Amino acid sequence: MNLDTITLHCFIAVAETASFTKAAERVGRTQSAISQQINKLENMLNTSLFVRGKVLTLTPEGQMLLSYARQIFALHREVMDRFKEPELEGEVRFGLPENFASIYLSEVLVNFSRIHPRILLNIECDLTLNLFERFKRKEFDIVLVKMNRPEDFPNGVDVWSEPLKWVGDASMIDPNRPIPLVLSPEPCVYRASAIKALEEAGRPWRLVFSSPSHASTVAATKAGMGITVMPHTMVPKELEIVELSLLPSLSDSHVSLLKHKADNAAVNTLEEFVLKKLNH
Repeated sequence: MNLDTITLHCFIAVAETASFTKAAERVGRTQSAISQQINKLENMLNTSLFVRGKVLTLTPEGQMLLSYARQIFALHREVMDRFKEPELEGEVRFGLPENFASIYLSEVLVNFSRIHPRILLNIECDLTLNLFERFKRKEFDIVLVKMNRPEDFPNGVDVWSEPLKWVGDASMIDPNRPIPLVLSPEPCVYRASAIKALEEAGRPWRLVFSSPSHASTVAATKAGMGITVMPHTMVPKELEIVELSLLPSLSDSHVSLLKHKADNAAVNTLEEFVLKKLNH
């Protein structure tokens, strides 16, 4: 009995998207091919991996296999990356917002350093607008920024767009009092979006807590100090999204990855590594 990486890749895609159609789009195969791979895997293991109801969910056996599959597939990718370009070396200056570093990229950056030990990563976290200005001054080789401005740079890439959400205890929202806000200091894209939305709606507000730290913002909001703004996928499980009827709608959050050169192998490899993670 052999578990090949193609089958495991298909299984992971179905498990994470809860959809054969979306899994097919992710791995670049037809839906029927995905179904065949899952059937093959279930026959090989002699167990059902999915509950095929209105919503596709994993069985307990499927949950167990998913953990192993992710480890196997990650090791496979690491081996291929390591031997594909084993001699890459150099220095890459990478700037990104703290919340991306802590939520999305801490593990991938550790993995990158392990696979490419001769590439020196100099990583700095800062507010998006600071990163953008420093990138224009060529203080970074590559930056991840929460703004949609890749057209200014020939090597910019749109990573994704998603809605911003008001987050916090909705009981704190009183139409007769200013909205208490927990926000990062200026310059901050999320802060600007929140204030603009409130002022256009004629809603008074007051800043009750300000910190550039994502962890501090989460802690202050969890403690009930005020309402904050976050991209939908970054809202922690312990915090609640405020119903849209209580506050004005916010503009979408755009994420772009910018780099100066297209001919730097070390920078290109890091870019590919980061994009794989963020588009996973």
